[in-house]
Amino acid sequence: MKVFIANFGRENYAWPDCLQRGTIATMNHVEAYFFWDAGDREGYIQNRMKGKTAWGSEPTRPVASRWYNLMSIISETRGDIWIHREKDQMWWTISTDAPPIFERLTEPVGDKRDMIICHKPCKPWANVNRRGNRLEWNGLHARAKEFLFTESTLQQLNDDNADYALALINGDDLSPWHNRLEWKGKAAKKGAPVKIFSPLEMAIARMAMTARNTALFSNGQVVERTVKNKDVLIPEKDFEPYIARLISEQGGNCGLSGLPLQFDGACTDSEMLCSLDRIDSDKHYEYRNLQVVCKFINRWKGAGDNGEFKRLLNRLAEA
Repeated sequence: MKVFIANFGRENYAWPDCLQRGTIATMNHVEAYFFWDAGDREGYIQNRMKGKTAWGSEPTRPVASRWYNLMSIISETRGDIWIHREKDQMWWTISTDAPPIFERLTEPVGDKRDMIICHKPCKPWANVNRRGNRLEWNGLHARAKEFLFTESTLQQLNDDNADYALALINGDDLSPWHNRLEWKGKAAKKGAPVKIFSPLEMAIARMAMTARNTALFSNGQVVERTVKNKDVLIPEKDFEPYIARLISEQGGNCGLSGLPLQFDGACTDSEMLCSLDRIDSDKHYEYRNLQVVCKFINRWKGAGDNGEFKRLLNRLAEA
């Protein structure tokens, strides 16, 4: 039995239908779906790399390859646990042996793309554990919140986190995890309510602050050389939500290499820490000119051409 955390479409638009029908779901562009249905992985990858994501970036080969896998995972799951967070509630279900259902739809959000959605039947969704207790997001341990939610389409939990999720759903004793030193360090202090920021939230705030500081100190001033103007042209109230949407669009992976991004406070490799990159270094921090990449990828790319850097990464992936 595998345990997955999942969302259902851009802005989670398919969730109400999944809840009502008792399904989990993912979707593909109509044109790309036919490559997937024919088992033509390479055709699918080449097709997706020709277009752009909903946020204007060009998919790399690793990213397109991951997209190919998503519908396979959803359509083939049987007897696996699926968990979804919806605002302050947690929901869970178990996938069944019933065959997947493929339907055509026009997305109700964004640029209303024509899609094929795959609904995989599951048992009725529940927001209580097997002992009948409500599963409230705000009641979770701070450490558990780090892995029981994802900005990507889906994520499979590792063995230890999966065991915790199963214990939570069963209503079992969670103290074997809560008593660990690293878990105690994540717990909120007693007293007044404390806002617990997730690693993702901390990472987004850091990237936004770094971009603003970079813009502040690169306004054409002359020191030993002329520094290019780099302005933040996205309204302040929209900047952090836009970065969050980019990470979601990228499936939680680096926008250039396809490697999994790591976030502040839960980072095990500093070179994988997320970093905000301007696709065209001669332009500003603006809509459709940003992508989130691994720290080392940002350093390697520098001010180089984005297309050429992607070409070299793809050559490496093909080797």
